[in-house]
Formats: sequence, C-alpha cells, structure tokens
Amino acid sequence: MKLLLVFLMVHTIFIPCFSFDLLGKDHPLTLDYYKSTCPTVFDVIKKEMECIVKEDPRNAAILIRLHFHDCFVQGCDGSVLLDETESLKGEKKASPNINSLKGYKIVDRIKNIIESECPGVVSCADLLTISARDATILVGGPYWDVPVGRKDSKSASYALATTNLPTPEEALISIIAKFYAQGLSVEDMVALIGAHTIGMAQCRNFRSRIYGDFQVTSALNPISETYLSSLKKMCPSNSGEGDTNVTAIDNVTPNLFDNSIYHTLLRGEGLLNSDQAMYTSMFGIQTRRIVSKYAEDPLAFFEQFSKSMVKMGNILNSESFADGEVRRNCRFVNT
Repeated sequence: MKLLLVFLMVHTIFIPCFSFDLLGKDHPLTLDYYKSTCPTVFDVIKKEMECIVKEDPRNAAILIRLHFHDCFVQGCDGSVLLDETESLKGEKKASPNINSLKGYKIVDRIKNIIESECPGVVSCADLLTISARDATILVGGPYWDVPVGRKDSKSASYALATTNLPTPEEALISIIAKFYAQGLSVEDMVALIGAHTIGMAQCRNFRSRIYGDFQVTSALNPISETYLSSLKKMCPSNSGEGDTNVTAIDNVTPNLFDNSIYHTLLRGEGLLNSDQAMYTSMFGIQTRRIVSKYAEDPLAFFEQFSKSMVKMGNILNSESFADGEVRRNCRFVNT
C-alpha cells in the first residue's frame, strides 16, 4: 500500500500548468531571424564567449545558470537582467538570485559589441540564449541550434523569481512540480540539472547536506569520507561562518561538461540535497532510472540536454511578444 501511494504521488504530479506559451504558432522562433538584420550575431557572440570562457572556465556555468533563471520567470525574456529602479522591482534581489547569480557584466560586454555591429536589433533574451549554448560547447558540452526572435520584456517579477525557481533544499516532488509548471518533463529536469557538472555552490547551499545525510547516502566509503572532511573544513557547521565559500558541485571534473555529476549521485556524494534526491529519494522512482541511464550513457545525456535546452529556451512570454522591445542596455527598459 505504501509503495502504491508513492507511485501515485510521483505520477499524479505530471500535469503542466504554465500560463505562458511554449514555442507556438503565434510566436514562432526561427534559426534565420537575424539573417538580413544582423547576420554576424552568432559569430560575434561565439568569438566573445571564447575569450570569456578562456579567461575563466567558471563563466560557462554562470551564463547557463543565468539563462535558466531567466526562462523560469516570465519565460525567456531577459527580465532577470533588469536592474531595480524606482518604478521597477527587479528579480536580482529575489532570494534564489541574490547570492547565486552573476554574469551581468559579461552580458553587458557582449551586448555592447553587438550594439556596435547591429544597433537595436538583437534582444538581450536572444543574446543570453545563444551565449548559454556557446558556453556549453566551450567546456566540452553538446551543440544545438538556437531558434531566435525573442523580445525583451519591459517588466520583471520579484514574486515569481522567489517562487518559481527550485532551491538546493527543496524536496524532489516540489522541484518536479516547478519544472512541470514550465512545461518541462522529468526527463528534461534530470538532464538540465546535469549542467551542475560545471557548477559551483556556496557553503550556505550545501551545509545541511554535509552535516546531514551525506554519510548515509555515501555508505561511509573511505574516499567519500575524505571528500566530506575537506568539505567540512571549508564550510563550518555554524550558520554565517563561511557562507560564501564556494566549491565545485562536481568534484571530479569541475571544468568539463560531462556526465560525471551522475556518477557522483550514484556514489551518494551529491553536494546539493536537491541533486542527490534524484537518486536516493523514496519518491525518485523515475528520476533514479534516468540518473542511472545518463551515468551509463554520456551520449544519451548530451542528446537530451540539447533537446531540453531548446525546449526551455522556447518558453516564451506572450506579453513581451505583444509589447516587448529590443533593449539597448540589458539592464534597463528603453526610454
């Protein structure tokens, strides 16, 4: 009876309930949207991203994360890039963003170059989507074609940024629900979270994990014990001490986009509670199978990650298509 209840809880949550459009008939994105207006846009972004990732490989994860946080709030409309003003409450200070998101200066840098080539043509939302793809490739990840033609929103949502984005301490069922609210499946979720293979995390986001059930999930493996000991040295148990200290989520190949993160979960060494739950949670019937598949088959992971990134990038803000713009400065609405 208990197993039946678990099965029903996991499978009855698979109901999409999003209020904006996935790539639809009314808002088609195309691969050649800038063919006549800014034909060099992809080359310009690629060239600049090569420099940016060479300067610091961590910038790749920063751009992917920024794109993710944009798309989960109002759709992929550049709203996450807006600075707070007297008349606009931005998303940057929302709890899931304020201590984790960076990369705004990187976007400014790329935008300035594009504006010098094609003034007022390329949206910040498209710039961010293309940059995330190039960032992935530059650290060893897969390629995918990026449909473009998004508009930048004139609004942001602090409230949705606070509620829509998954957190490191969130339960698996709740995270699944948040992905489904965006029209993304469990397969999409497990694949997209695979981007943590190049991610970094602050002590405040994994303290409860390393002082909680880390030893239980890693089965007291001697190597895991050594890893755990090193984590505790840089992340004290007392809240407030070392909160901003960072470490790689994937401690094996932190600067390489591969399937190593899934092997980490199989060993019970996931740094974040939300990640490890995909393999060890009692509710992880479906996610456990997918984690195992991606650990065994890196090509399957790459293929699904590419598909899921396109799918996420196609979450569109209907309002921005009706009343959106191409911002000259990604931080501010045009005046």
